[in-house]
Amino acid sequence: MKWIVEPSTVSGTIQIPGSKSHTIRAVVIASLAEGRSEIRHPLDSLDTRSAVSVCQALGARITCSENCWNVEGTAGAPSVPDNVIDVGNSGTTLRTTLGMAALAEGYSVFTGDAQIRSRPVGALVRSLCDLGACAFTTRGGETAPVVVGGRMRGGETSIECRTSQYLTSLLINCPLAENPTTIHVPLLNEKPYVEMTLWWLDRCGIRLERDGFDRFVIPGGQRYPAFLRTIPADFSSATFFLVAAAITGGRVTLRGLDMSDTQGDKAVIAMLEEMGARVTHSADGVTLEGGSLNGREFDLNATPDALPAMAVAGVCAMGETRLVNVPQARLKETDRIRVMYEELTKMGARIEELHDGLVIRNSTLRGAVVDGRHDHRVVMALSVAGLAAKGLTEIETAESAAVTFPNYLELMQTLGADVSLSDTPQV
Repeated sequence: MKWIVEPSTVSGTIQIPGSKSHTIRAVVIASLAEGRSEIRHPLDSLDTRSAVSVCQALGARITCSENCWNVEGTAGAPSVPDNVIDVGNSGTTLRTTLGMAALAEGYSVFTGDAQIRSRPVGALVRSLCDLGACAFTTRGGETAPVVVGGRMRGGETSIECRTSQYLTSLLINCPLAENPTTIHVPLLNEKPYVEMTLWWLDRCGIRLERDGFDRFVIPGGQRYPAFLRTIPADFSSATFFLVAAAITGGRVTLRGLDMSDTQGDKAVIAMLEEMGARVTHSADGVTLEGGSLNGREFDLNATPDALPAMAVAGVCAMGETRLVNVPQARLKETDRIRVMYEELTKMGARIEELHDGLVIRNSTLRGAVVDGRHDHRVVMALSVAGLAAKGLTEIETAESAAVTFPNYLELMQTLGADVSLSDTPQV
């Protein structure tokens, strides 16, 4: 599928859909809980449906209706699946449910699409082994397919978390091990996502002790209670509309965003305000008005998903913008540092690739044929770039946006963006 984008300004008001990160945590924890949980206003996307499918394979009973998912949990005792588990494109699902499978009495096999089979899981696999599970990759390397056998008993492990998803998996699942667990974390990227996980554990009454983010001690033999929870709106999804307004001089109000939430990507609002956008907060949501932007330097270690959109903001800002300290952006669905460098260069951007980020200088973008590389955030970021480019932009693999944001195109059109599906099918 191709999207066709022409220069246009976005303005108006929309409701931002639910958070992917919160939704997947809710589904996994509800699947481990005792009794029936209710998840209201979840994000319904390919990634979250992958989480539902995997948890069903591991024994949870889940029914999904509009705006409400009901989950009958496994009471901390997942079952061995009947078949190989396919997580699709969802890295969060893969890593979080590897720990869940380590609580089952028997072996589970995990795989996913080509991108999943290139993303690292080795550090998590080794920690699961430290804690009493039997886990290994079928090709002897760092990537899926992965085999996991339980039950994980607890113990002590040290894990370098190039992605926060490793630690999230252990924090969610280790409370259900028989014995206490001690986790040493010499490296941790993306701390806000761990804060989100800790928020969920606290709401569920899970006990643990920690020394900042360096060491966690988790008593074993705990249980998750059933819960009713409404999923907050997704700041990662909101990023694309915020940047679109900032670079086109539009004015958007995004409903549903809660600035008190743990999501790290809420920091994008402050970044754009620092660059010169005007931001107001109200009970109705967040309003951003664009205009003249100035380049700045931003440390994106806590907000790696913001890199594609913020790279577009940098191109449209006066002077130089530096997006740094985000090497884990190379470990996402694609190497997003390299991909954004290559695709924005096609559009005339003056951009430099660093080992841990990008340096972007003010440029006049021109329409071009660009490739989203089957990466949902790259696709959406390129669509935003097309709004500020001279001429027509064609974005290939645009269907990938459905991984996290099925109605992205519709909402952009609601705001006045000239974005449409191509009449010519891809070969």
